Amino acid sequence: MERELIICAVVLILCILSSKTSGKIGIPALLIFIFIGMMFGSDGIMKIPFDNYLLAENVCTIALVIIMFYGGFSTKWTAAKPVAVRACIISSAGVVITALLTGLFSFFVLRIDLKESILLGAVISSTDAASVFSILRSKNLNLKGGLAPLLEVESGSNDPFSYMLTFAALVILKGQEVGFVAGMIVLQLIFGVLFGVLFGYFSPIIMKKLNLLSGSFDSIFLSAIVLLSYAIPSVLGGNGYLSVYIAGIIMGNSKIKNTPSLVHFFNGITGMAQIIVFSILGLLSFPSRLPSILVTALLVFLFLTFVARPVAVFILMIKGYDIKEKMFVSWAGLRGASSIVFAIMATVSDAPVEIDIFHIIFCVSLLSVSVQGTLLPFVAKKLNLIDNNYNVLKTFNDYAEEKDVAIMKVHIAEGHGWENKKISEVNMPDDSLALMIKRGDGTIIPKGNTIIMAGDDVILNVPIYSVENDITLKEITVHKGHEWENKKIGELKLSDNTLITLIKRKNEAIIPDGNTVIKKDDIMVIYQ
Repeated sequence: MERELIICAVVLILCILSSKTSGKIGIPALLIFIFIGMMFGSDGIMKIPFDNYLLAENVCTIALVIIMFYGGFSTKWTAAKPVAVRACIISSAGVVITALLTGLFSFFVLRIDLKESILLGAVISSTDAASVFSILRSKNLNLKGGLAPLLEVESGSNDPFSYMLTFAALVILKGQEVGFVAGMIVLQLIFGVLFGVLFGYFSPIIMKKLNLLSGSFDSIFLSAIVLLSYAIPSVLGGNGYLSVYIAGIIMGNSKIKNTPSLVHFFNGITGMAQIIVFSILGLLSFPSRLPSILVTALLVFLFLTFVARPVAVFILMIKGYDIKEKMFVSWAGLRGASSIVFAIMATVSDAPVEIDIFHIIFCVSLLSVSVQGTLLPFVAKKLNLIDNNYNVLKTFNDYAEEKDVAIMKVHIAEGHGWENKKISEVNMPDDSLALMIKRGDGTIIPKGNTIIMAGDDVILNVPIYSVENDITLKEITVHKGHEWENKKIGELKLSDNTLITLIKRKNEAIIPDGNTVIKKDDIMVIYQ
């Protein structure tokens, strides 16, 4: 017992230390976690014998549930909403297209049995949320055109569809009829969505009614809800992964007390879940078996990366995106832990699977994370999709502004309330300071008796507002095609208790009025 605890502690420490250095050498931390697991495995330095696929499946399933919940819980809906429909189309239809094309390639080119080819395509069809989230965060990929929330929603929501296809393929391998499989998929969708919405909607209400005194009890209660939102629909034949992801999105964007502490709690256990799942997958693997399947895995990886995924993306993103954006989304289709976990599910099932599907998928995922994951920042830069005026972390609910002050520009139009008044006479926000006045081509350092004139741009240093519990401030990014793009604020149909207080436009902060025209990539600060 003590020996096992020491090994677990050493693995955790090594993973944490390696994550600190992974950025410097340009290798995703998740890939290093796998290699650490391999180092401790049967063919590694420590040679710990471990081939318990059933135990690995159970542990990895729990870890994957936590990762998927936090993927939904940390997704900021205001950022994701404009791209949610397109992301869900890619995560559903895209998974089907990818699985179908990969299955046909495996059958016609690799000469794998047709049913097993379908299973192989299904298992490898989803992108890995843990890998995508990790790289977007660690590399701070500030992407243009709403690509970050698109990838977040797509990678977080496509695992349930890949799971359904994998489950269906295994049922077909067991000899069940197609009609039975279709009914099973419908049942999975219905129960998955139903319980996800129920748990997501009612859990915050219950937490408010209980009025738990300690933040730790909130996190414990929410942890129990996460497990229930997966287990109950799964027992009834529904899709537990879909349920837990939907519940996460709804709860993460609800008014929950102690939200910051809950975010930090789930961020921590999600980090541990990622370490556990990737290191166990490495521990479970036998590197000595990889040479025998290397050619098959390499061909599947190349076809998946350069044919199947791009075909799916280009078909489903035919409108609203240019070729560079489609190329990047195609390249960002990383395979990882979820595919390997589904491969374990296929291995432990009683379906007649002849190919070494675990090591094939394991090798494909290694290639994907190492090649695609490592080159993802480089590809984004080469395709000119980096926007340094935008912070990708704002698409997550755990984003917090680090600066205490902000710079604001106030343009003085004719008739403005500040026109022809001295700086000392203007009613400015508390604790703010007029830094300068831009007048024509010149710049004036203002004093108390400096008179503000029409056409001036007054640059203010203002404190960052701290949101209280009874006030909601949220940000909405106006991406390409957003319903507000190129409209005047006065033309918007806003509710009576909604006010657009500020527009962030590149390096400017604009105080809007009814005639202000909203432009692409504007960040609207909304008061409700």
